[in-house]
Amino acid sequence: MLRIQQIKLPIDHNEDELKAKIASALKISEDKIESVEIFRKSIDARKKDNIMFIYTVDIETKEEVKIPKKNTNISVVEPFVYDAQVTGEKELKNRPVVIGSGPAGLFCGLLLAEKGYKPIIIERGKKVQDRVKDVEKFWSDKVLNENSNIQFGEGGAGTFSDGKLNTLIKDRSKRGKKVLEEFISAGACEEILYFNKPHIGTDILRDVIVSIREKIINLGGTFRFEEKVLDINVKDGSLTRIITQNDILDTEVAVFAIGHSARDTFEMLNKVIMLEPKAFAIGVRIEHHQSLINQAQYGEFAEHPRLGAADYKFVHKCKNGRSVYTFCMCPGGMVTGSSSEVNTVVTNGMSYHDRDLENANSAIIVSVNPDDFESDSPLAGIEFQRKYERLAFKIGGSNYNAPAQLFGDFEKNVVSKSYGEIYPTYRPGVVFANLRECLPPYVCDSLVEGINEFGKFLEGFNRSDAVLTGVETRTSSPVRIVRDDDFESSIKGIYPCGEGAGYAGGIMSAAIDGLKVAEAIIKKYKPKDK
Repeated sequence: MLRIQQIKLPIDHNEDELKAKIASALKISEDKIESVEIFRKSIDARKKDNIMFIYTVDIETKEEVKIPKKNTNISVVEPFVYDAQVTGEKELKNRPVVIGSGPAGLFCGLLLAEKGYKPIIIERGKKVQDRVKDVEKFWSDKVLNENSNIQFGEGGAGTFSDGKLNTLIKDRSKRGKKVLEEFISAGACEEILYFNKPHIGTDILRDVIVSIREKIINLGGTFRFEEKVLDINVKDGSLTRIITQNDILDTEVAVFAIGHSARDTFEMLNKVIMLEPKAFAIGVRIEHHQSLINQAQYGEFAEHPRLGAADYKFVHKCKNGRSVYTFCMCPGGMVTGSSSEVNTVVTNGMSYHDRDLENANSAIIVSVNPDDFESDSPLAGIEFQRKYERLAFKIGGSNYNAPAQLFGDFEKNVVSKSYGEIYPTYRPGVVFANLRECLPPYVCDSLVEGINEFGKFLEGFNRSDAVLTGVETRTSSPVRIVRDDDFESSIKGIYPCGEGAGYAGGIMSAAIDGLKVAEAIIKKYKPKDK
């Protein structure tokens, strides 16, 4: 197989032009090409009057081809094949338990199921269909279900997001391709396998998650929804039992893929296992019209149908030494109420697959670290989050409305009185307030500096009527469950996994970490009764 990089074509090109470019690069006729597979596709918009697609393709030819020596963009490659093997010799007496059905838990459970381990997957929240109803009820009626919301339930927090799959696309791994192929098999669009900035969209992702669940069940796995883990039993430093609100399960292996918001589970684990505080970031959501982002990024091609909604990604090192950056940017999306505890306000963002809503939004967040927390407890970052979530709830009116402010007014430290051209999309709703009352001063100063700096790179980004909505606190886990090189915690048999455990950040990296943990299990154990 040959890989050819840096094939550039105008945005209105067709498949014949791509094939012609390939043939030209290899100095062969087109009829000598057996097959073409796109490995990567990206947009080069550096020249607004000449936007191009850039391809990397894998091809096979009908006969051996001599690679032109002067063309460094052509190389011989081996196909990516994911083939995890069961090599463990220690027999399991009980079925392994996976706690959490986000990307980490699902892909850990999937691999275990494929290898005959028949995992039990425990999820405190509801199935996707029922979870959607609870989220809608919170947005419309402000009735919060603390176990079924944007943070908890089948698919994890990523189910209500843009469904970004950015990780490892440039340097794709075998695990990464396994994850993408499973998503495609479950109903995602094939373009996620090669597009440089792939996304699924919350609408499609919900069905994809259900298909993966059904595959695990068909392979012998079991799902137990609306069941929360309350405690664990340990003997001689090893796990013996999981205690849930409904049952007691004997098991020697439990994967804790609990997500970054399972605060009560962290509190339980902190009594028996080694945890440590972890740096994360907090800030606000910023909204602009998507048309402004399109125009700034694509110029005269802003509405070209093959380009879709434009995105952005910025980072800036502030004068105070902190980093401020955009995170979870949602083109053509909406800002969402994402609380999982009563009397708190938490923001997030999501987009549907078509990214066709009026506003673009992104988190603008500032780094915080354990030195900023009020104690040295492993759970101090959780209390840090709670403090500002509760302040946001209070200044938002104590009814789950979020505090909002125009950027120009935030910069001047005054409460906004009216909107400009941009209106907020946050559900349940917003109220004008001073966001400086629910964020640390160093975060506010960093936000002002960063947003103005980003305006130098994207015209209009720092416009005075850009809407800020707060607070964004659940950017990553504030806790790390310490694990060793074999992926086990300080208690043998407990495998911390994914974003909540502090080892991932986003759908792809969490799913890949789930595969890594499953690989560690099948390396040590063989399936029960085999």
